[in-house]
Amino acid sequence: MSSTMGVRVVSPEKVVFQGQARSLVAPAWDGQVGVLPGHAPYLTLLGSGVLRVQGETGGEQRFHVAGGVLKVEANSVTVLASEVGVQPA
Repeated sequence: MSSTMGVRVVSPEKVVFQGQARSLVAPAWDGQVGVLPGHAPYLTLLGSGVLRVQGETGGEQRFHVAGGVLKVEANSVTVLASEVGVQPA
């Protein structure tokens, strides 16, 4: 099993982040959801809150997201958010 997974964070205007990550924690509509490499296929609505992406080297990137969907398939996570803002680390 791979130690990383592909992650894309997309706003209506542009791709905000694209790269490999060790983990991701997102605000789903009903609470926080964590995703690690090898996660089963999954689809959920996003709520509002902080999306945290731990990169390959351990650094973390944070984004404020509101609305949209999160999809996990084939060791890849796509976050299609209605609103995305970059947060300081």
